[in-house]
Amino acid sequence: MRLVVRTFSELCITVGALIVLFVVYVLYWTGIQAASASAGQIDTLQREWTATPVRTAAPAPGAVPAAVPYTPGKGIAVMYVPRLGKDWKWPVLQGTGVGTLKKGLGHYAGTARLGATGNFAVAGHRRTYGDPFKDFPRLREGDAIVLTDGTTWFTYRVDRAPYRTVPTDVGVIDPVPAKSGFDGPGRYLTLTTCEPEWGSSHRLVVWAHLDATRPVADGRPQALDS
Repeated sequence: MRLVVRTFSELCITVGALIVLFVVYVLYWTGIQAASASAGQIDTLQREWTATPVRTAAPAPGAVPAAVPYTPGKGIAVMYVPRLGKDWKWPVLQGTGVGTLKKGLGHYAGTARLGATGNFAVAGHRRTYGDPFKDFPRLREGDAIVLTDGTTWFTYRVDRAPYRTVPTDVGVIDPVPAKSGFDGPGRYLTLTTCEPEWGSSHRLVVWAHLDATRPVADGRPQALDS
């Protein structure tokens, strides 16, 4: 009997230790990995942009950027959301695969290019891997979401508080999402993340419209300094 009790106790201690290690990995180590990966992606983008001539004029309303295909897994922009923190800054990479979302936010393949007519749709983790969208529910109508591709600043404005839906509701990233309130084609942005905070049974969605563009050569948009 003593042997059984001792063995059971040792098993409980071992299982408990493994659970603690797993929690540390999920809460701490994945955050370190994400911070390093996202910083590396942003650094790579900035070096590439420095080596590329800067455009001196913003694209005309409705204009579509040059159709150079995005490369899967490669950084395409940097996103800032002042509502989520003064220092909140994440790279946006092409694709939404597991490996891609460990390095930053992911652009849904098949949705519009940044700044183009259509819906530029982006996914991000709510928790783990840096918790980029941990405070997603705080987003409100009128909030600024700013992105840059190295030549232009794109300032989008949120049109409504986060909308809750199910993972199979793929229409949320349509060119004109039916439940967004948009009444026709435009230059839109969609952000998606998991709901609840530590689960994935549902999704939270935010829709925004392009409010302004500004050449990088003219300095940061006011939305980032207000």
